Amino acid sequence: MKFLTFLTLLATTSPSLFHNALVSARELPVNPTTHSRYASGEVMDQIMKGKEATWDYYRSQGYFSAGRYKSHNQYTPCGKDGTVTLNTGGNFTTYKCKGLDVTGHLTHDDLGSVDETEQIGSSVWGITVQGRELAIIGQTDGAAIAEVVGKGWWNYLGKKEGTLDYIGRIPHQSLPSIWREIKSYKHYAIIGSEAVGHGIQIFDIHKALELRSGGFLDYKRLSRETKVFDLKTDLTAWFSDLPVGRSHNVVIAEASQHILAVGAQPRNDSCRSGLIFIDVSDPSKPQRTGCAADDGYVHDAQCLIYKGPDSRYNGREICYGYNEDSLTIYDISDKTTTNIISKTSYEGASYTHQGWVLDTENQEFLLLDDELDERNSAGSAADGRSTTYIWNITNLGAPIQTGIWKSDIIAIDHNQYIRNGFTYQSNYGAGLRILDVSSIPFKPSGEDIKEVAYFDIFPDDDESPQPVFIGSWANYPFFKSGYIVVNTFDRGTFVVKRSMKGVNGVRAEY
Repeated sequence: MKFLTFLTLLATTSPSLFHNALVSARELPVNPTTHSRYASGEVMDQIMKGKEATWDYYRSQGYFSAGRYKSHNQYTPCGKDGTVTLNTGGNFTTYKCKGLDVTGHLTHDDLGSVDETEQIGSSVWGITVQGRELAIIGQTDGAAIAEVVGKGWWNYLGKKEGTLDYIGRIPHQSLPSIWREIKSYKHYAIIGSEAVGHGIQIFDIHKALELRSGGFLDYKRLSRETKVFDLKTDLTAWFSDLPVGRSHNVVIAEASQHILAVGAQPRNDSCRSGLIFIDVSDPSKPQRTGCAADDGYVHDAQCLIYKGPDSRYNGREICYGYNEDSLTIYDISDKTTTNIISKTSYEGASYTHQGWVLDTENQEFLLLDDELDERNSAGSAADGRSTTYIWNITNLGAPIQTGIWKSDIIAIDHNQYIRNGFTYQSNYGAGLRILDVSSIPFKPSGEDIKEVAYFDIFPDDDESPQPVFIGSWANYPFFKSGYIVVNTFDRGTFVVKRSMKGVNGVRAEY
């Protein structure tokens, strides 16, 4: 009862910013009146306060306390009843699931988090080096590195396939922060944070593999040695040329050998928290080459060499920016200036958070998630159920919002990534949700999208009438093996994979 009272209070004190319920969302020009609230940082501040209030509540209930959870680092299938029960040190927790088996799990404690009072997770990304799949896992006090154990002789000697093998960690550069984002450039981990003075860490993942490679008959595969990497001697580079050392996210523009810092506060800096371009042609000597400031704050972006029907931009380097109240598309071929192709909002826009192109080899559609529409009961998300926006981008200068997909679950969508016609969504309390989106080019309304699999990693909110900012922050679905790494705020990091028995009536390629 106390939990529901807290949620009701939080919902009533979080102001609704924009449009009320609309049957179907469509593209709109950016509203100059409401845009000023985004440009000033007011809306972002409100979101931060809402998140902090949520986390303070769960902190007070002991959810982040060291030792609260135990690891369940072994294979456990999703049952016929649509649940999987994990034994974490004698405490049994049942999670709802469909089409996904759990293969590994380590708590943040077992992933090396050194904070004795609380362990909290955030983002996650992956790198494949020498055929080996490693996850870089964001935590408040740094980033953990763990291998998703592959198939081999070591499976018979204690390291089971699909489990997590913790190798080491990269400490934070300045101060602890929940906001820690990670991407990969070639064989380097790129790590940014909202902490003042953190900058961007560049770490060669080969250093981690040294602890698990070599020796007679490659016996180091069995090693359990771990290491806290030294910030002075083990980093390839530390990039500090940000306004105050903060970034909300890091983005990769691999074709031009650049990484980007986005959302680098303050907003009144000359780059206005937009796209900041960093040349990493020599990763040991990153150099800032310019910025795109004209649309102000960028929350997240995906940057690609354009391949698609808009022949004006073939071969150009394009960034799809998620800019709080708009989808903003940039041509970043010239890193010394801003070249905005289009800037488009939509009905119900509350906080344009993140998105991904449906097919990088034919950029006709993208999916977009809004982090605040469910909380604000805005537009198509008025009922609080996760809402995904479908965009036709065949004309980069005039994107069209063609439809939506709505979940049956009350939850906030946070980050999604698309692979092989499936989108892998981390939707906070609803956990990992996998949708078959291969029908979109033929049915752009979204009517034929199907949810084919899920793993609900936060059952505690299943009876909640309000969506909450806790559960899964992000996942990484791009490993060739099919293993998917899911990071959570409180319970650590899970590895899941398509159920061995499969699910009837769905494509089996997720």
